[in-house]
Amino acid sequence: MLTAIHPKLPMRDKIATRHYYINQLGFTDIGRIDYEAYLMLAKDDIEIHFFLFKDLNPLENYGQVYIRTNDVETLYETFLKNGVAIHPNDPLQVRPWGQKEFSLLDPDHNLLTFGQSV
Repeated sequence: MLTAIHPKLPMRDKIATRHYYINQLGFTDIGRIDYEAYLMLAKDDIEIHFFLFKDLNPLENYGQVYIRTNDVETLYETFLKNGVAIHPNDPLQVRPWGQKEFSLLDPDHNLLTFGQSV
């Protein structure tokens, strides 16, 4: 039956999106063919796909994904070391629902939340 999910998020600029995810977040490009309007990236056991949406207004973008991790503190520290801006309203913290998590916004304001059960 179901084995995986690969969210598709909007991007305005493929080069900027690719640079951010690869150089700051540590993803790799897994696309076998370089499509102008599509991008497939992976890190560890997850994939995120992106589709071109040139007219996207980042301040009106509600794209978001929740990514589970087994070492949220190390991931957080790695991102900080790489100069990744953490969402100012969501630094690493334990939430009432039993998750230790943090969030960030990519260049198109897609919200990525990383969490681990405590």
